[in-house]
Amino acid sequence: MPRRLNLPDSASTATPGEDGRLYAPSSERNAAPILALLKHHGPTEGRALELAAGTGQHAATFAAALPGLHWHPTEIDPTRRQSIDSWAKTVTAPNLQPAIELDATAPGWGAKHTGQDLILLVNLLHLISTPEARTLITESAQALAPGGRLILYGPFLRDAEATSEGDAQFHASLTAQDPEIGYKDDFDVIDWLHEAWLELVDVVEMPANNLAFVAKRPG
Repeated sequence: MPRRLNLPDSASTATPGEDGRLYAPSSERNAAPILALLKHHGPTEGRALELAAGTGQHAATFAAALPGLHWHPTEIDPTRRQSIDSWAKTVTAPNLQPAIELDATAPGWGAKHTGQDLILLVNLLHLISTPEARTLITESAQALAPGGRLILYGPFLRDAEATSEGDAQFHASLTAQDPEIGYKDDFDVIDWLHEAWLELVDVVEMPANNLAFVAKRPG
């Protein structure tokens, strides 16, 4: 299951707000560039599944901005599911569904959530192990409808190297806590997408040294 770590100071953390809402500064900062990415590479209508939706800030923003998508946020943490549903009340987005419990790293969930036109994952792969990351991608591939898109966003190594001193330090702090986690390599992620029978559409450079991988299910 996704690890809930006591992250170092370099990691963004969520703080409590009103009505059970959690607030993460990083979610506010990256919402606009991720939304632009979704508008460019994502479908305009259909079913969207957000894995590990966290505080719910993204779910509220994206569902309101993309009314043609039926947005389904998922989260393993009950406190964060409450936060997601509380954020949903702050926007006019009838297409935003209540948060559901889902462990994105567990085998088998893909067959239970088939027909997705979009699956989005933000800032989780560096917090889980390689086997868990590969399971998440495999299950996502199974959950996608033909032609559906998978978008993975977060910090990654480039050809086994960090792109900044800050990223190198954060990666080292994560692996010091748990040697199984840390930044994944961009070429490895591409291999895992291909092994799941997904087609790589694009690898997009994002702000703050992040990457977005866009893949689709053939058909």
